[in-house]
Amino acid sequence: MKNFLKIVLGTFVGSIIALAIGFFLLLGIVGSMASLSETKPVVPKSAILSIDFGTRISEQYVDDPFSSINPLQGTSGKTQGIYQVIRSIDNAANDPAIKFIYMNLTNLNSGITHTEEIRSALERFRISGKPVIAYADNFSQPAYYLATVADKIYLSPTGMLQLTGVSISTIFFKDLLDKLGVEVQLVRHGKFKAAAEQFISNKMSPENREQLQAYVDAVWNTWVSQISSAREIPVETINSLADNLSLSTAQDALEAGLADELLYKDQLTEKLVSLFGVEDEKELKMISSTNYDKATFKIDFKEKNKVAIIYANGDIVMGKSDNVIASDSFVEHISKVRKDSTIKAVVFRVNSPGGSAQSSDIIERELELLMENKPVIVSMGDYAASGGYWISAKANKIFTNNTTLTGSIGVFSMVPNFQKAMDKHLSVKAESVNSNRYSDLMSGYRPLEGAENEFLRSAVEKIYTDFINLVSQGRGMTPEEVDQIAQGRVWAGKDALEIGLADQKGGLYEALSYAASMANLESYRVVEYPVQKNAIDRLMEMLSETSIAAGNIANPQEMIANAYKYILNERGISHMARLPYNISFN
Repeated sequence: MKNFLKIVLGTFVGSIIALAIGFFLLLGIVGSMASLSETKPVVPKSAILSIDFGTRISEQYVDDPFSSINPLQGTSGKTQGIYQVIRSIDNAANDPAIKFIYMNLTNLNSGITHTEEIRSALERFRISGKPVIAYADNFSQPAYYLATVADKIYLSPTGMLQLTGVSISTIFFKDLLDKLGVEVQLVRHGKFKAAAEQFISNKMSPENREQLQAYVDAVWNTWVSQISSAREIPVETINSLADNLSLSTAQDALEAGLADELLYKDQLTEKLVSLFGVEDEKELKMISSTNYDKATFKIDFKEKNKVAIIYANGDIVMGKSDNVIASDSFVEHISKVRKDSTIKAVVFRVNSPGGSAQSSDIIERELELLMENKPVIVSMGDYAASGGYWISAKANKIFTNNTTLTGSIGVFSMVPNFQKAMDKHLSVKAESVNSNRYSDLMSGYRPLEGAENEFLRSAVEKIYTDFINLVSQGRGMTPEEVDQIAQGRVWAGKDALEIGLADQKGGLYEALSYAASMANLESYRVVEYPVQKNAIDRLMEMLSETSIAAGNIANPQEMIANAYKYILNERGISHMARLPYNISFN
């Protein structure tokens, strides 16, 4: 009877899974057909370029037609690539069809350095003599910083313009872990290396506070200096407005000179109609930056010379994956670029807080081979820190944005001890049978002994020394000079330029121009890696993920085991060169 019930239950579950996969397959085919049938956008003879900030701006363009039907993907898979956004703005500057740019900044969905790079592109656009108009129902601080490049800034009469300064907050877990009985055993090098500090302390160390204060000051000073210049308002006045919370209403922003007019949407439309030189709203012709790029960007296949952009985006890990910087996959991408004789130069776009030291070293080795016959120019994104700086340090030239977070030259290794937690909360005890004295070193069931701590410390020290020497070779400094600015300390890009960790201020635009000049190219086309998957590949990947997830639901023990393996492998003996936090600004 039991076997009969098992067979019936198994058949039922299998049928449900088959039906679900079939349903997703059908939707995927329909989505793929719809995607293929899309017509290419057409630029009107006279148009307004509207930059769409509601669609997330990421490192690399992604258009996944199946994201809305993928149960494992909680957010839309459609993003705008920063290069595509900048390219559309630059092309519009020389396009007589584009009369001006309109930005609705109510929902700015962009990284801190993406915002800085878009602002620079808009400054180049204004040199053409065409205006830029900015509007928002409410301005966040990054949105207002971007808006100040515009000729006119309009705000909703009931809106707000937020200027309160920049802050970074860290949550500390030590007291909670103490109550749970979980001990975190940490080995690190660098007095500023704050990685895992929140697990071993209940407050911020003076060194960590010092480096974070310097970073937020650099970001805020960058914003304020450019706002001050654009709006002709003294820096002291802007800081006073922030310190005294003087901007509680839209009227306050108007009186302070931060906005030009307070307009409702219908009044804004009247302004756009007038500026566009028509008489009626129906005659307004707008094209989004995404559609404009699709309509105007043409690949010149006759152009044989290429400059490659390799996007290093996310955590640095071992293995294969296209969602992070995985060593095996990334070595394949770099190797393809190295072996392609038509690629004359490379822009290595790094947007990473770091990760596995071993993976960083493997990737750096492949980059050295690449640099033997092609110039490699690094362009730093929001982060190029720890392992992210490891893979950047030896480039021919490093470009950074002012607001980039970089440095963090340091290493740590962390081993959890769950012994007390298991005893206290689960009444479970663990015992080990070892072939050798330290066979259970990474079991997580006991505290580390003196010799084990020394074993991990010696490995961490070796990796730190290798890191220092690598930076020394790449940046033309002595190891002692590198150590003085290392110790795990993070730096804003603006400060990194002064201490020699970067060479020049700029983003992708400047890095591409410099890479082409190093290769003596007067004309070229840009190719991007990793190459984006087509619709069918994404469909097969989605179905594979769905079937794997269904198997995991039926096997919760495996899920628990994998989670435990992750804790040990990624935060234990795998020595990490990574930032301890991710940063966002409102």
